[in-house]
Amino acid sequence: MITTKYLMQTGALALSLLATSVMAKVSPDEAAKLGASLTPIGAEKAGNADGTIPEWTGGLPTNAGAVDAKGFLSDPFASEQPLFTITAANADQYKDKLSDGQLALFKRYPETYKIPVYSTHRSAALPDAMYAAVKTSALNTEGVDGGNGLKGFSDSRYYAFPIPKSGVEVVWNHTTRYRGGNIKRYMTRAQPQANGSFTMVQFTDEVSYPGNLPDQDKSEAENILFYFIQSVNAPARLAGDVLLVHETIDQVKEPRMAWVYNSGQRRVRRAPQVAYDGPAPASDGLATSDNYDMFNGAPDRYSWELVGKKEMYIPYNSYKLDSPNLKYKDILRAGHINQDLTRYELHRVWEVVAKVKPGERHIYATRHMYFDEDSWQLALVDHYDGRGQLWRVGEGHMQQYYHKQVPGYTTETLYDLTSGRYSVLGLKNEEKQSYEFGAKATASSYTPAALRQVGVR
Repeated sequence: MITTKYLMQTGALALSLLATSVMAKVSPDEAAKLGASLTPIGAEKAGNADGTIPEWTGGLPTNAGAVDAKGFLSDPFASEQPLFTITAANADQYKDKLSDGQLALFKRYPETYKIPVYSTHRSAALPDAMYAAVKTSALNTEGVDGGNGLKGFSDSRYYAFPIPKSGVEVVWNHTTRYRGGNIKRYMTRAQPQANGSFTMVQFTDEVSYPGNLPDQDKSEAENILFYFIQSVNAPARLAGDVLLVHETIDQVKEPRMAWVYNSGQRRVRRAPQVAYDGPAPASDGLATSDNYDMFNGAPDRYSWELVGKKEMYIPYNSYKLDSPNLKYKDILRAGHINQDLTRYELHRVWEVVAKVKPGERHIYATRHMYFDEDSWQLALVDHYDGRGQLWRVGEGHMQQYYHKQVPGYTTETLYDLTSGRYSVLGLKNEEKQSYEFGAKATASSYTPAALRQVGVR
């Protein structure tokens, strides 16, 4: 449940927890709490009553650790040891702070799955310019068509609803969060077999925002949130395939637009399947398109219930897992990743339950979602099938890219409890470079006509 203290801070009423509540800008008095009793992006600044969650004091500084020549970050908490480790034997003792999915993983892999719990560090931090943008969002952004789109958002472009009053507003905060501006990522995906064997698929991802593109026609991009290109580099059978996405702000007015270039056919074609429960590229059918980034895309097929806030053990400050000294074989194991390399901390999360609306369809009938309050990133998602059975469990392993003041993911894992396999997305330990923030790009490179050139370069 939402704490009494938080209700006092935000002025939220119990009625505001309903998914059907009006999505609107907040008053100047409410917005003034950002940076005061709330962090600049809307989390509770204070710690919890027993001191296990500290006060937010600004997050990690930009000089929190060293950055190597490839952009990998040193671990500012490398000297710390776990406070305790949750295993199948003692999981019941901690179940009030675990998701049903985490408890299911203990049952599925009682000998190997574990959760090492460390001291909590509220490391999330953003540039000052982003904090100003968040306040602009709070004062101006409103939802349209039940929250399926946004209006009054174009002046800020980040964190649509920093003081949320409905489940879909929380989801929009995840969707519109700051990712470091234009960014290029060298990353991998793998779907280990039940015995642990795997093949890596190597990608280059590029995300750019209209305001960061020098040749962007502003009138043509008023409804564009960002542009996305994903190029496959290996293995050879997939190399050269390219996906292009134009992600829109008001998804009722203009749905997501996507195109693919198939290197074998040398053709560019529209890709309406790159949305909702369409299969994610190179995922062996173990992930949907909207599993990327833990959840992405239009929210219109679900109703979104805001349950409240609670304290949970979630993946956090996952620098050890991102080490360039690791090989992929050190990380990928049968059933799940090597949990000795993970780190979990106690944090407050927003709890949201998504249920497919009558007349709509999705292979995930229900999604139980937990969003980190300090970054608005999804930390845990439990996916249920149409029979109400828990099917897939997602974990987003967070780290603060402190040198650029960007919260992000180290990797995303999606465990299939039925098949015993899983999908892992975003590992870069063996890649030539970590994330490239501030990447140079032009609007002309995000057009269908440019896809062929990307595929052959």
